[in-house]
Amino acid sequence: MKATLRILLIVVAVVVSVVAAGTFVPRPLFAPETSDAVGQTRRILVLSNPIHTDIAIPLDKETRADYAVLGASGIPVADPAAEWLVIGWGGRAFYLETPIWGDLRPMPLFRALTVDRSVMHVDVAGSIDETHPAIRSFDLQPAEFRNLSDFIQASFVRDGREMVVIPGAGYGAYDQFFEAHGRFNAFLGCNTWTARALRSAGIRTGWWNPLPQTLGMSLDLFN
Repeated sequence: MKATLRILLIVVAVVVSVVAAGTFVPRPLFAPETSDAVGQTRRILVLSNPIHTDIAIPLDKETRADYAVLGASGIPVADPAAEWLVIGWGGRAFYLETPIWGDLRPMPLFRALTVDRSVMHVDVAGSIDETHPAIRSFDLQPAEFRNLSDFIQASFVRDGREMVVIPGAGYGAYDQFFEAHGRFNAFLGCNTWTARALRSAGIRTGWWNPLPQTLGMSLDLFN
């Protein structure tokens, strides 16, 4: 019994150490040199809930054109009332089959803890209260914003130019799920995808951020 407890304590200590290192060791390790280039900045948002993060990009003239292809799937990117495009990446089974906690079932949870195919979830939003504690905002230079948008768009599986929609999988009237590149697991999940996307835009994160809480902490520390 004592040996089992000792092993359990060692495992817990290792997990805590790895998560702490992933949070407090920045990625990249050294802050990149700031560019002298100036231009009209674009604000993006990182939206967090207890287990998941999304990225919201502003729907302006440029992004409405860049993401106009989403309109064919029913996402109203051209609607003037839509101010933000909200995008996230995640595991197929858990994402599609668990819209709320009350829908949690063993198999999607098992797939989320092992290996699963991935999907993109896209929604639109009107005005967002940026003072909410679960929201962080960042102002990007044009090149940084373009890098972020390129990263996001490269995450979609495409058939020609069209993003491959998953029929009937949306949560509501204006959102959709799409096939995505990459495999989902508990170590490389939705929040590590968000971190990679942010790093593509020059935003520093922790070295490994599997949880929204550790990602948010690292964003606050290093930016």
